[in-house]
Amino acid sequence: MNFLNDKSDRLSFEGKQELIDAVSDELIGYGPITTLLEDTDVSEIMVNGPYQIYVEKKGKLVLSDSYFRDDDHVLQVIEKIVSPLGRRIDESSPMVDARLPDGSRVNAIISPLSLVGPSITIRKFPQNRLQIDDLIRFGSLTEDMADFLDACVKARLNIFISGGTGSGKTSLLNVMSSFIPHDERIITIEDAAELQLLQEHVVSLETRPANIEGKGAISIRDLVKNSLRMRPDRIIIGEVRGGEALDMLQAMNTGHDGSLATGHSNSPREMLSRLETMVLMAGMDLPIRAIREQIAGAVDLIIQQSRLKDGSRKIVNITEVIGMEGETIVLQDVFLFDQTGMSAEGKVIGKHKATGIRPYYAEKLEQYGYELEASWFNGE
Repeated sequence: MNFLNDKSDRLSFEGKQELIDAVSDELIGYGPITTLLEDTDVSEIMVNGPYQIYVEKKGKLVLSDSYFRDDDHVLQVIEKIVSPLGRRIDESSPMVDARLPDGSRVNAIISPLSLVGPSITIRKFPQNRLQIDDLIRFGSLTEDMADFLDACVKARLNIFISGGTGSGKTSLLNVMSSFIPHDERIITIEDAAELQLLQEHVVSLETRPANIEGKGAISIRDLVKNSLRMRPDRIIIGEVRGGEALDMLQAMNTGHDGSLATGHSNSPREMLSRLETMVLMAGMDLPIRAIREQIAGAVDLIIQQSRLKDGSRKIVNITEVIGMEGETIVLQDVFLFDQTGMSAEGKVIGKHKATGIRPYYAEKLEQYGYELEASWFNGE
């Protein structure tokens, strides 16, 4: 500060303030991305080397005015993020997943894997937890769809949320978890803890990477197996991407009803194919038909979440898994989003609608005391 006073004839008040802010960001923040982390309109930050920082703002990708000095400056910020977590990044371990104190998810990758210089991707943790009413207001789903999903969760259907990267799967999973009764024991399993459940009886489990000797890693699959010995009423898996799919399906088929999980795919049918592949990754030599029977017997509902061309995020399918027909798993849409075009302003035009088909699981929902409204499924 004395330095600033000495240079008062050269710096305006605004210039001094900018310098103070920059020094503060370096000392107690994360350099040039500090202001982006504080901007509530920014949901993701993408650092592509020192001189290019993109942000997702209100669903759109925008090049920001912020930048780093050089590669070393980016590396200093990465170290500041990962060191408190006991993780490291160097040439022998050039990729790392971490999270900020507020829960925001971070991925960093450096040379020689990243050819543009050190890269950071941050998915910010929402400070205000989304509620189902927020999703209805955003147009992600309708009130009828929300009531149906509420009934499905309370009736303990096994539900899979499918979608692409950045489609809002985790946000939807978080909202749907709020439908679980407060007197149930919930085990959550994630690579990086993001879920914000409101219930009191929640045990959150998180994977652990290998140490510097390559030992001590704890995977999603390890945690799924362990969770079965923890007397869960519900198991929630943040993302299924490998051999843990087999353990999850077996749990769903052996009395652990009401489980929820997410996975990457572009349609409900594709999600089934990816589940088959993931089961094979478990290393068991199972016939395809046996795998499909496991899936058809375990998964009751697939919700397809998509990020549309205008940046909006919507549920585009609520699809029931109703069994096997020959070698094929049979699916049945209950609700879908019918896109009819794009407006002059680049907004998606369309609406959610019921297919008019009475849900296959209607009887099960009614057994749990949930009377289905005929208006939910009139196809209008």
